[in-house]
Formats: sequence, structure tokens, C-alpha cells
Amino acid sequence: MASEKQPTGHNNGVLWGEHSLDWANIQEGQCRRVYETVFDRAKITSGTSYLDAGCGAGMAAMIAAARGATVSGLDASEALLQIARTRTPSADLRQGELEALPFADSIFDLITGFNSFQYAANPVKALQQAKRVATPGATVVLVTWGEPVGMPAAQLVAALKPLLPPPPPDAPGPFALSNETALKALAYSAGLEPREIVDVECPWEYADLTLALRGLSSAGVAAKARAHSSQDAIDEAHEKALRTFKRSDGSYHIDASFRCLFATA
Repeated sequence: MASEKQPTGHNNGVLWGEHSLDWANIQEGQCRRVYETVFDRAKITSGTSYLDAGCGAGMAAMIAAARGATVSGLDASEALLQIARTRTPSADLRQGELEALPFADSIFDLITGFNSFQYAANPVKALQQAKRVATPGATVVLVTWGEPVGMPAAQLVAALKPLLPPPPPDAPGPFALSNETALKALAYSAGLEPREIVDVECPWEYADLTLALRGLSSAGVAAKARAHSSQDAIDEAHEKALRTFKRSDGSYHIDASFRCLFATA
């Protein structure tokens, strides 16, 4: 029997913490429409007990708190958590592993994983933990990339592939859960009941090339590429991929989409 994969939190925390300010100030906001859509559909309001599993720099947590929710969060990166705590001082934000959530059983009405659960070493175990800390009938939302075919942002994701080390044979790609069947199967395997899948169009906007390069270089995958190539190589790959999306005023518009699975715990 194959041994269980080791948790990935430490490594992910280091990667995502490298350019934490650029992530918080430039890139994280590119997904704001996804956060707002999820909270609208989940009807988050005053009194909602909310957990953001993989909260990053805390933009989603900040939005939820502004809507009156009691907010908790977990992330692997202490650098990102420091920013999140500044944004929402009232939130209970902790560093840890998705497969071992440091929260009591049955306390959250809403749990979200914005591009997080699927990157755990054991996504099923991570979602089982989400189910454990959810109140009976609570909503768990698993957010991943939309279908890559025809999605312009997928070209930017693919741009760094030549600069990355070969992935392990069983490593899922970034779009592994973009397929509806695969996404629902993951939820079922963790004991969750899928309710609906909602696709959210969420275009990325950058005022100029400098901001675009800084934002794109702040993601964990860019940090991994940096360790095996160089920042110059990353910028060159991104700049080449961005040329298609440059507008006459020097700004950039890249269409992106995200797939949101709403499930019942």
C-alpha cells in the first residue's frame, strides 16, 4: 500500500510568502468578484460563523467581516496571515494544515476554499476536516479554476510550465478539478452533498506591464519556478504571454473564470 502523502503546508507557506505584499496589493483583488458571488449565493450575513480555509492575505475574510460574519481563517503562510490580521483584527486567523484544521467540531455555518482544498496533499482529508468543523447542513464551497479550454488566463498559467521542475507522476494539474464530474466526485468522497456548480467570470485587469508582472510573479507557482530558473526568465515568459492582452492605453485585460461547487455538510 502506498504511504500517505506528507502535508504540503510548510512548502506552500514558503512559496506563497515570498512576494506577499504584491499578492495582497495586486493579484488577490483580481478574484474579488468570485468572493462576492460566493457570499451572495451563500447569503452570508450578520451572525454567520465563517471559515476561510486557505485565507491567504485575507481579502475574502475582510469582505465577510464587513457583511457582519464572525470570521475565522487558516493559511500555510505566516507572511500572508500577517497582512490578513491587519485587514481584519477581529478575525481568528491561524497558521496550519488543511488536513488538520485547528478548530472545534460543528461550529461554522459557511466554509470556503478559494483555490485551496485541491492543493492539499490529501484533498479528501482536507474536505473531511471541513465537514467536521461545519454545523449540520452548513455550506461548504470548493472553488477552483474554470474550464481551461478557451480561457485566456490559462495561457498565463501555462507560460511558466517550461520553467518548473517535472511534477511527480501522480500530481494533479492546476485544472484537474475544472471538470464538473471530478469536482463533484471529490465532494462526495469527503461525505459532502453537492448542490450546485456556479461559474464566475472574473477578468484580470492591470494598469501597465510592471503591475502585471509583479502580480503574476506573486503566486506560489512563480516562486517555485524562481527556484529552478530566474526572475528574468519568469518575467520574459509572462511578458510574452501578455502581449495578446495589451490594450491601446498600455493596460491589460485577461478573461478568467472560476468554478464554484456549493455543497452541504
